Amino acid sequence: MLVSLAVALVVPADAAAQGRRPRLSEDLAERLRAGDTANTSVIVTGTQAQVDAIAARHGLRVRKRLRTGAVLEVPAGALSAVAADAEIDQLSGNHPVHAQMDVSLTTTGADQAQDGYIEGLEAITGQGVGVAVVDSGIDGVPELRGRVVASVDFVSAAGRGRDQHGHGTHVAGLIAAAGANWHDGTRGMAPGAHLMNLRVLDAQGRGSAADVIDAIDRAIEYRDRYRLRVINLSLGGPVLQPWRDDPICQAVARAHDAGLVVVASAGNGGKDANGTEVFGLVTVPGSCPHSIAVGALNTKGTAFLSDDAIASYSSRGPTRFDYLLKPDVVAPGNKIRGLLAPGSTLAREHPELVIDTAEGKRLVLSGTSMAAAFGSGAVALLLEHVPGLAPAGVRYGLQYFATPIPGAGIVRAGAGGINVLAALLGAPGGTTEIAGETVGAGGLVFGGTAVSGEPLFGADSVVWGDSVVWGDSVVWGDRVVWGDSVVWGDSVVWGDRVEWS
Repeated sequence: MLVSLAVALVVPADAAAQGRRPRLSEDLAERLRAGDTANTSVIVTGTQAQVDAIAARHGLRVRKRLRTGAVLEVPAGALSAVAADAEIDQLSGNHPVHAQMDVSLTTTGADQAQDGYIEGLEAITGQGVGVAVVDSGIDGVPELRGRVVASVDFVSAAGRGRDQHGHGTHVAGLIAAAGANWHDGTRGMAPGAHLMNLRVLDAQGRGSAADVIDAIDRAIEYRDRYRLRVINLSLGGPVLQPWRDDPICQAVARAHDAGLVVVASAGNGGKDANGTEVFGLVTVPGSCPHSIAVGALNTKGTAFLSDDAIASYSSRGPTRFDYLLKPDVVAPGNKIRGLLAPGSTLAREHPELVIDTAEGKRLVLSGTSMAAAFGSGAVALLLEHVPGLAPAGVRYGLQYFATPIPGAGIVRAGAGGINVLAALLGAPGGTTEIAGETVGAGGLVFGGTAVSGEPLFGADSVVWGDSVVWGDSVVWGDRVVWGDSVVWGDSVVWGDRVEWS
């Protein structure tokens, strides 16, 4: 499996800089400790002139050029020399990424928003809002006919973005499928939205960080042409370095600064092989502060919110290295019925996931990928309703009006379950009625760190009610102390070491 490196180039300002060494991500440091006996590839971040200079200095081949640099081939035994180059600021692993999956509308209130029957709220379907779907491609199924305005294939130069795996079509349908009719169970959150298909995952649902970065930058480049406002990243890889050094997080930050809302899956690392709950395994790009990371809810097959619970596999926070609070929100993700890409890998290798319905064959998948897709659809609805809403405003709306999940806590559920109806109405207290139940908003907003490192609200510290103090450290009720180390109730100590009981 291809492993690549990300390199940020900084030309030394003076001779004193010559003594420094690049910062290494965890995977590269381990590779050097193990002896550097295999070929690898490196993503060099910088101008093309800087890229060419690095390649010439170390005799490396340019494999792929990016808008922010390039991917370079590094022969076995050569990594140590690159890692000692004083003109390179950081080396980051271009780790593999993969679909976030484990092998409804009513729950989020989206059906009421689409109906147009709510007093003071016209029918909202995401009309005019473009969503870039960075995934395994999108198949030409009838429910998405006319929804895809452009396709770019980063997996195959001769490819047309066709979904050979099946994950991307399922995700795209949850966002914007029009449905064969109004009652089609695979109707998307925002059936009026349009999609840009950016294929980065192969027939097995695997890809590389470099292609994800390239796809994000392509969405930024074409945001005006295709009226793109949202990027959906239902995929993830390991967090191997602080977010400021991570090239995917840097790309996410660029998208955020360009006005694009980046929605990502939180990851499916909520439990280990023995079923024991695990914390701290949110994947990148969900771990990036400029993304809205969405965890998965198990709705128990009902539209009632009162019986919802966090899916056991949904990744819990905080993030590695930076200890950021993630996920930001949660959405349905368990046993989600969606569109089937005929002949795809998932359809062939997992026939147990294919079901027959009155509208045709459908695919049932679980994972935070599905939850992220619901999140992107919700964002599209908000942006149709308030076209000028900035990414920070979208985060605020989704979090403030989210429905608290009893007993879950912030590191499992973030601000709570997405209630897009409440966010659209902006009702005082966020009270809405879903499936006959009166549902209130939690009123909690967090995250949204800017590039400067300042909190969302621009203050040195933030105090929320009786439960949160946020400055140099965080105290969360009587459960969390957050500074140089983290204490989680009686079970977790996070400082120089981690203890989980």
